[in-house]
Amino acid sequence: MKGARAAAVALVAGLLHTGAFAPTGAWYLQLISLALLFAVVEQATPRAAAVGGALFGFSWLASGLWWLHISMHQFGGIPWLLAALAVALLAAFLSGYYALALGLTARWIAPGRWRVLALVPAWLLAELARATWLSGFPWIASGYAHTVGPLAGWAPWVGVYGICALAALAAAGLVWLKRGALAWAAPALAIPLAGFVLPQDFTTSTGKLALSLVQPSIPQDQKFDPARFAANLDLLATQIESARGQVVITPESVVPLPLAELDRTTLARLSRPDHPALLGSFLGNADEGFVNSVVALGNDYHYGKRHLLPFGEFIPPGLGWFVHAMNIPLDDQARGDHQRPWAVAGQRLRPLICYEDLFGEDVVQSAVGPDAATMFINVSNLAWFGTVMIQDQHLQFSQMRALEFQRPVARSTNTGATAVVDHHGRVTMRLPPLVRGVLEAEVEGRAGATPYARWLATVGLWPLWILSLLALTALRRAAQ
Repeated sequence: MKGARAAAVALVAGLLHTGAFAPTGAWYLQLISLALLFAVVEQATPRAAAVGGALFGFSWLASGLWWLHISMHQFGGIPWLLAALAVALLAAFLSGYYALALGLTARWIAPGRWRVLALVPAWLLAELARATWLSGFPWIASGYAHTVGPLAGWAPWVGVYGICALAALAAAGLVWLKRGALAWAAPALAIPLAGFVLPQDFTTSTGKLALSLVQPSIPQDQKFDPARFAANLDLLATQIESARGQVVITPESVVPLPLAELDRTTLARLSRPDHPALLGSFLGNADEGFVNSVVALGNDYHYGKRHLLPFGEFIPPGLGWFVHAMNIPLDDQARGDHQRPWAVAGQRLRPLICYEDLFGEDVVQSAVGPDAATMFINVSNLAWFGTVMIQDQHLQFSQMRALEFQRPVARSTNTGATAVVDHHGRVTMRLPPLVRGVLEAEVEGRAGATPYARWLATVGLWPLWILSLLALTALRRAAQ
């Protein structure tokens, strides 16, 4: 496959790859699209392979992250064309990981079956690099497409990045199947399919907790408007007062100003002695920095966000001019200082503030040991980005965390997706988007550790890096 045809296939395959993620649930599209990319690279020159990887990555990430445009243009005031260019530049930058991985593989390994096999560890290395370098941005990493289907069974064993590699192996198997190389295709397809028969039960019940998950549905252009603070807080207080759960969970930054600025009367309305509330607000001060936090009112517990979002919560060096142009409130924040779960009502709740639930390697220490969390609580405000794709994608990340650690994930968000995910990654309850309400749910806590949690907590992602590099070295020798 050469020239314009190869470029067209790579671009279309990238779009198809985006279609594999939520809300479609079409996990098989991820394998097909990656197989198309591998077919493009199989006989390509190093330069053509790099171009194929770049076009695939750009098409996939631009179409999968287009909603960033909403935050920059609609709420940040950036001109439409400049916002679109910013999304395109981000997609182009991130696609460089795939261009580099595929181009180097084509340079090191001659065309043919060995090269197709070498694309499996190369793909994993690109995914790991995107997830960890420069603070990491693993949004819609390829493994997330498999919260359902045969590869989902691998999640408690190898996690989302292990699934990235298994999906790449299955894609290689499809290429070999098309070429009639059954001896190569059979094991490449059988290994990922083994997820159907792997043991899945590694945790035990710790009982149920009645949660009230608040969804205020405050439009983003009103959330930080000082003239509306009082009315919005009154609506929030009414929702908290009406909640029936043992614990009330509110979204990220539901109080969009430092908690110290609230008067005693307002705090009293937001506090319920009989039903503890976890309130999203900001701690800290202007000198030391404000921390995006959740605070247990009437309790000494608080948690501050540790893994911050580039551009929205911390300013990358040299790009302050761009961030300040969007007038994002509290756009350069400080990091939180601990990962302890909140012990309440017989359970241990581990907060995850919005973007943090993309990083299982950051969460894992809370999923092992005698004081491990029994459930995860995600609080988010996705109103910056609209409702199309973004909410379902983020919910899918919560499903993967639930599968990896076999913990339920309860989500309280401003505009959606407020939902409950059980320890098998199934969405059991969900409020419609853009609806003001309280989701009343009984959530079953879990104790115990999955194989993935045990090895990730001990050695981190290093085994995946090392195995990928060793595999590439061995395959280069085998292909000579």
